[in-house]
Amino acid sequence: MAVVLNLHQVLSNTTWLFFLIVGLWGMYRAIRGFSVDGSYLGAMAVGEILFIVQGILGLILLIGAGSPGRGVHILYGVFAIVAMPGLFAYLRGDDSNNAQWAYAIMTLFLFGVALRSIGTGV
Repeated sequence: MAVVLNLHQVLSNTTWLFFLIVGLWGMYRAIRGFSVDGSYLGAMAVGEILFIVQGILGLILLIGAGSPGRGVHILYGVFAIVAMPGLFAYLRGDDSNNAQWAYAIMTLFLFGVALRSIGTGV
């Protein structure tokens, strides 16, 4: 379990840093008037994969080692996994500049969720 816990902790740092970078990149794109393209959607997909892997590691820890520091940690994890696909479904494939703003704000919000979940998992 120590290895899984270490992976979960290291990947959490990777996740918040990744979402900060993608969020700032998204804000730059939105301010410059760009629409959503495949590169940005691909980066968001990579971020979603990071959250899913985090969730799998967290589930392994939950089953093997018990509950996290606070129960809200699980809520943050579930929200992080469903938020981006939920926004994508809500926008229904919109690739305008308005959608770029929405994705940029969501990625920065998920950056905050990732940081907050680190604080609740200890």
